[in-house]
Amino acid sequence: MMGNDCSWGPGMMGGHYWQRGDGTPVQTLDQARQRADAFAHRLDLHVGEVMQFSKNFYAELKTPSGKPATEILVNPANGDTGIEYGPAMMWNADYGMHPRSQTQTRLSPDQAQHRAQQWLRDRRSDLTAAKPDAFPGYYTLHTMRTGKINGMLSVNASTGAVWYHTWHGTYISTSEH
Repeated sequence: MMGNDCSWGPGMMGGHYWQRGDGTPVQTLDQARQRADAFAHRLDLHVGEVMQFSKNFYAELKTPSGKPATEILVNPANGDTGIEYGPAMMWNADYGMHPRSQTQTRLSPDQAQHRAQQWLRDRRSDLTAAKPDAFPGYYTLHTMRTGKINGMLSVNASTGAVWYHTWHGTYISTSEH
C-alpha cells in the first residue's frame, strides 16, 4: 500500500484499484463525475456514462479511442472511488484481477443480450435486457422496465455466466458525456 491507494497484482496496470475520497459527501452526478475523472486519469482513461443509484454512483471508464475499459463506483458518503466489484473486478481481462491470457471471447454482443434476457425470463422477471457494452472479457447491460432503466447485469464473454448488479440499489438518473 502506498499513500491513499490500495492495490493488488499485475492485472490492474500497476495495481491500483481504488482511490480514497476526501471525506466530502458526493451528492450529484457532476460531483461523481469529478471523482471518476480523478480516478480515470490515473489509468489514462476517460469517463463516459455516470449513473446515480440509491446506494452509489456508477461510472463507465473508456479508453482514449472510446472503447469501454472498466466500471467504477463512487461512494456517496465519502467520495471513495474504485473498480466496481463483481464482473469489473473478476472478469475484466485488462483492468481486473485476471490477465487477458485467461479469457477468450466466445459470445457476441447479440448472444450476450440473448443470454441476459433468458436469465431474466428464467427468474420470471418483467425486466428486459438492453444492448450490451463490451468490456474486456464481459458485457454489461442495463435492465429495463417499461422502457426505463431499472438496474444492470453483466454476462461473461467466455462462459455466458450472468452476474446481476445487486449492490446499486434503486436507479435515479444518468449523465452522458
